[in-house]
Amino acid sequence: MAFFSKLKERLFKSSSKLEEGLDAIVEEGSDAPAETPKIEAPDVPMVETAEDAPEVTPAEPVTSTPEPAPQPALPETPAAPEPADKSAKTPGLLGRLIGRSGRDEPRRVLDDDMLEQLEELLIASDMGVDTALRVTSNMAEGRLGKRLSSREIKELLAQEVARVMDHVAKPMPIYEKRPQVVLVVGVNGSGKTTTIGKLASQFKAAGKSVVIAAGDTFRAAAVEQLQVWGTRAGVPVLTAPEGSDPASLAFDAMTKAEEDGADLLMIDTAGRLQNRADLMEELAKIVRVIRKKDPSAPHNTLLVLDATTGQNALSQVDTFQKLADVSGLVMTKLDGTAKGGVLVALADKFGLPIHAIGVGEQIDDLAPFDPEEFAAALTGLDKG
Repeated sequence: MAFFSKLKERLFKSSSKLEEGLDAIVEEGSDAPAETPKIEAPDVPMVETAEDAPEVTPAEPVTSTPEPAPQPALPETPAAPEPADKSAKTPGLLGRLIGRSGRDEPRRVLDDDMLEQLEELLIASDMGVDTALRVTSNMAEGRLGKRLSSREIKELLAQEVARVMDHVAKPMPIYEKRPQVVLVVGVNGSGKTTTIGKLASQFKAAGKSVVIAAGDTFRAAAVEQLQVWGTRAGVPVLTAPEGSDPASLAFDAMTKAEEDGADLLMIDTAGRLQNRADLMEELAKIVRVIRKKDPSAPHNTLLVLDATTGQNALSQVDTFQKLADVSGLVMTKLDGTAKGGVLVALADKFGLPIHAIGVGEQIDDLAPFDPEEFAAALTGLDKG
């Protein structure tokens, strides 16, 4: 899938952090060096000369079969054990460059010490303490004492991440109610305006009639940005003079959307910090005014989160959920952070639907959330 390829490519900051950490954990406690003493086999004195030839010219074992003559145990088939023995002892330079596989791959016993290191790595990726403990506990279930490779651990981690997030992967619901009012909230710089533009364009392409209300009346750039998206998608953008009451604009926009028979009304709001009581009260006012027009509105309240904020996203969800009854999440800027694990923590702690994730500025850089694709990209695995 095209978006998965893009997601995997652009989540490299998070995935490489996890990948390097997991590799280091396995290498640190690996008992792979114990396999090195294979060279001391007393009954194969000629292994040294036999090993040198196949690495340079793989075909030579066939012509050099007379060398195993000293093996009295198998006089009738001297060549058969030789190639198998050699491939097991010396993977060759190319094999070492590509990486070990099978038995030669470094492995480590999954014990309490390793689990503690895994927990610390997940916490460092902003997965949060509670979520990291839960994930590692599930990974260890039935596997304690087993020797695992780095690849196997990554697969287990991807499996657990996908399981934690499976129940929150839901598209934004579309109702029969017209207009369906979608209020978009979030802190400064989270990507609200761009997200509204992308969603409006995608809904329009899907055959829905959309109206946008530029409710960030304090930032001229936000209005201009929405107007660009509106022109591109053929969607009307309702504006008000700079500094106008955004609640009043929202009310007028609902009236206009009703008159036009629009399917969706998307209302932008000014970015606000969750610790600013005055700004949060302004948002509460918008909700109250909207409900005077339609007691069931807003029908969706999307909270847009910036992935680069890490654990601060948890406090944002907590605050906005109490104030504006958040119904779903959109996470942006996953391509610019090594803190992608925070999305797992959000799913685990709040269980709110994650409608979409963003990894860039283009319209197709915002896509529905797929837990398996995200888990595979986060851990650096190929999907499937």
